[in-house]
Amino acid sequence: MRRYVQFLSIFLLAFAVIGLAACTATDTRQAPGEYVDDSVVTGKVKTAIFNDPDLKVMEISVETFRGEVQLSGFVSSQAAADRAVAVASDVGGVTSVTDNMTIK
Repeated sequence: MRRYVQFLSIFLLAFAVIGLAACTATDTRQAPGEYVDDSVVTGKVKTAIFNDPDLKVMEISVETFRGEVQLSGFVSSQAAADRAVAVASDVGGVTSVTDNMTIK
């Protein structure tokens, strides 16, 4: 019986270690906490862009990966694109902003 308990303990420990390793971040995959943080940053950037009186456009898409924000979609002028980048840059948690917006 003691041998069985020892084997079971080792098995459960190995299972826990593998489970924790699955939650670690890699270069292309975020850890769960990073994903939540980026979701919050994305929401804040979308809100800031929508609340800006010069922008008020719903055609700008926001994606965030490890604090790096990518803006894509359509704007009416280069000034609007520049303003969107400036607004996104001012949001807390944003480390950089990539402009992939198209002027229509």
